[in-house]
This record gives sequence, C-alpha cells and structure tokens, in this order.
Amino acid sequence: MDERWAIAPVEGGGALLVALHPDGQPAGPVLREPDLAAAVGSRPEVTRWVWRSSPEIYPRLLAAGVRVERCYDIESAELLLLGHEGRWGEPRSAAAAWARLSGKPVPADPPLRSTTPGEQSSLFEIQEEPIGFEALLRVYAEQLRRHQQAEYPERMRLLTASESSGMLVAAEMDRAGLPWSASRHRALLTELLGERFAGSGEPRRLTELADQISEAFGRRVRPELPADVLKAFKQAGFQVTSTRKWELERIEHPAVAPLLEYKTLYRIYTANGWSWLSDWVHDGRFRPGFIPGGTVSGRWVTNGGGGLQIPKVIRKAVVADPGWRLVVADASQLEPRVLAAISRDPGLMEVAGDSGDLYKAVSDKAFSGDRGMAKLAVLGSIYGQTSGDGLKNLAMLRKRFPKAVAYVDDAARAGEEGRLVRTWLGRTCPPSGSPIDDALLEGPSEERQTDARHARARGRFTRNFVVQGSAADWALLMMAALRQSIVDLKAELVFFQHDEVIVHCPADEADEVAAAVQAAGDLAGRITFGETPTRFPFTTAIVECYADAK
Repeated sequence: MDERWAIAPVEGGGALLVALHPDGQPAGPVLREPDLAAAVGSRPEVTRWVWRSSPEIYPRLLAAGVRVERCYDIESAELLLLGHEGRWGEPRSAAAAWARLSGKPVPADPPLRSTTPGEQSSLFEIQEEPIGFEALLRVYAEQLRRHQQAEYPERMRLLTASESSGMLVAAEMDRAGLPWSASRHRALLTELLGERFAGSGEPRRLTELADQISEAFGRRVRPELPADVLKAFKQAGFQVTSTRKWELERIEHPAVAPLLEYKTLYRIYTANGWSWLSDWVHDGRFRPGFIPGGTVSGRWVTNGGGGLQIPKVIRKAVVADPGWRLVVADASQLEPRVLAAISRDPGLMEVAGDSGDLYKAVSDKAFSGDRGMAKLAVLGSIYGQTSGDGLKNLAMLRKRFPKAVAYVDDAARAGEEGRLVRTWLGRTCPPSGSPIDDALLEGPSEERQTDARHARARGRFTRNFVVQGSAADWALLMMAALRQSIVDLKAELVFFQHDEVIVHCPADEADEVAAAVQAAGDLAGRITFGETPTRFPFTTAIVECYADAK
C-alpha cells in the first residue's frame, strides 16, 4: 500500500504533517510535531513523503540518522511539469507554483544556494520564505492533476518519482563522500609539479617550463595567457588561431613541446592543486554537491569542486578505506543501447540484446566487419555528424537499422521546426527561442548568420537530446534500484556521473554489490523502456584505487 504523508518544517525544528489521499487531498487532521526527524522516523509505515524540496529537509534527516525510502519533491516535479507543458524557464519554486494556481503575481525564483568548500549536503537549494502548508498541499494536488494531462501520464509519473529518488541519492552521496587520500594527492602533486617556491607558491616544474617557453620565443611569455601565446607565435611567423593541442601539434617550433606540457600541468595545478585539496577534501572525503537533473537533458552536475571532471592521474588519490573496496561500474555503450530501446528497431534491439561489443556487432551486420566505421556511423546518427563521410555511413546504417535512424531523424526535424522534443519518460527540451536555446545553439540570436543555421543547430541538439535524455531517465531508475538493493549492506553509493557509478563497500560485500549494480541496470531497462531484447551491461571493476578501474 502506498501510504503518503506531506510534511513541512516549521521554526524551532518542528514539523507540520498530514496523511494524504491518492488525489493529494488531506486524509486526516494536520499534526504538529516538535521534532522533524522524530516525526519522520516514528512513522516507518509511510512509503512516500511529500515535501517542498529535498535539500531543505533530507540532509537534516540524514544528520539525525533517519533514512527515507521514497519521497515526492514538489519543486523538482514543478520543473519537469513546466518543461513538459512548453513553459521551460518559468519560475519553478513552490511559491511560484502557488501564485500561478491562485492567480497572483508569480515571484521570480530566489538565488540558488551556493556551495562552500568542504560543506556536507551541498545540493542546490532555493532560498525562499516557505508558503503555507495548506497552499503546499494544493500545489501538490494540482501537480497530480497535471500529470494526467501529460502526453504519457504513466511515464511522466515515473519521471517525477525517479527524479525525486535521485534527490535522495544525491544527498546520501554527499553525506557519505568519495573516499580521498590527501597524503597521496599531495605526493602526486609534488611528483607532477615539483615543490612550491616560498613566497610565490608556484610549483617548480611550471616555472621551469615557463622559462623554456620564453627562451624558445626569445622574449618573456606568460604561457597561462592564451592571448600572449598567440601573439608570440604570430611574431615568430606562425598564424595560430587557438592554443588547442591539435593545432599546436601541427607547428614545428621549440616552444610547442614545453607549452603542451605546461598546459596539462597548469590545468591540474589550477583545477586540482593544493588549494583545491585544502578547500574540498576534509576528513578523508570529497563532497562536491551533486545536482540531479542539472542539465536540460537530465544529466547530473555538481555544485563545486569539479566533481565530474576528476583527471585520470588525480584518480590515484581516490582510495578505499582499509578493508574496503571501490566497485566501479561503467554502463557499456549506453547511448546506442538506449537508441535501440526507444526506437524499437528490431535489428538494433537484436544487436543490443547481447552484452558484448555493440559496435563490433553492428559492423558485422552493416559495415563488413569494420568496427571503426560502425562506431562512427552509430555515434554520428546520435550526435548529428551527417555530412561528408558521416552522410555515407548514415546511409549504410539506415539501410540496416531504418527505425533507429528514423527516430533520431524525426527528433532532429522536430527541433529544426521549433517543436518540443521529449525523452522516453517525458523530460522536454527547452522551447525554441528560450535563453538556454541561445546558449546551446552557438550564442545569442543576433550573432547567428542565418535562420537555417539556427534550425540545423537546434536539430543536432534535439537529435542527441532524445537519446542522451532517455539515457538519463534510465540512469535515474538504475540508481534508485541500486540504492534499494544495498540498503541492508554497509555499502554506500559515493559517486555517479552519466553512465558510471561507484560504491564504497567492505571487501566481503564487493561481489554482491557488483551483482546488484547489474541487476539494477537490468531492472531499470525493463521499468524505463518496457520489455525489449535490449540489455544494459556494465563493465565492473573491484579495486582499492579508482585509477586502477580503467
């Protein structure tokens, strides 16, 4: 039985709460409890808590030792519902939802709460005066009604439920933290960058490379400033438009080799150097502040510390506790498998029904065994590489897998025509002309050369959106299933990015956790896309150090 209760914190640490009917209406009197955590913890029979915002409540519950199995996050749902209704970008706070419902002026969303280094539970949080409890209940009931108006109501309900579950996972991961060895990190920095000079604090190796670069140009050059580097190359007789690696490697000049090394080390120094370590790693843990659905496609981001861009060399500092292991699981060739599931292409589903190398299987079917060409064709169909050789490869792919190619072609055409495009569960792309549309499609509209160029750019985005966003739908349900399957273990979810998950667990639980990850992926495939032949296999490593996983 799905027993739902709504709850809202009040001043002094207490809470208002009430049981709910399936339609969101109160099923009893509103109760006032003196302690929020006790109010939740004393009601294990509640299967889903309804609240304004998970970042507002769940970190407080976790700190008190109270775990929630399921929740419904009203503000998270509001964002998804607005997008589905073609109103992406309208204020998504509970106060804004109530104003729309009651016919009052809609307030803008307050600024997001920023992360401070080393802070636990650093999810984004909208800072606002909470609306009344009765108003919150009416917003929730109205959201239930709006779900019924969705293109596919059951899928939309699944999407908002899984996004709410993601909020719980994110808060739990931030509380657990990614295991991090500060001593190993410092040793890595010294090995890569050398010791720091007193006074300036600059590493020895960067200083040496800067001197080599300047000597090669015959004048002082600041290699951290691209404009200075481009000016130096121009004076040396080389027309260089950027300091990107691929462009510099085409030049025969003695400054190139030290400059490329400098760029690599400088990136580590600024992004993950000593200051970063001091700011972000505390008590042996890194907590970046995970944000579910932080991008328009539903992919997660972090609110600080560059948590989803940990360089491979720095991963050597991610080390399990003594007697524990890291189970690092990477979903194999996820997006092509998702395309098979959402397009219902019989041939591609057959290929994706094997847990082996999908690109090799595609090459055997359509590209005479040329795996490289098959991979380019599949990824080109998803990402919009449809000119030149890409067009030729796409034609070969279309001949063998017509429904799969037609699916992304239709999404691209809808985007070009300014129509809304949805993921499998109903997450919706921003409407044409929205501010995010400008950011995604090559800058402000006044800088675009032609309407046709704009349409093509939007088509490329929507072509990928239906696949990448549906992969994010699957990932949410995979994480939810995995979270539930390890609840009775000591294991902790500690990291997630796109198609990779890390679980920190005692060594004797590692095999069970690895099996649970694959089972969660299989279950998520069935729940998200229904019964299809498509499989979602993981490449899994059980390691003591993150760097050893790949």
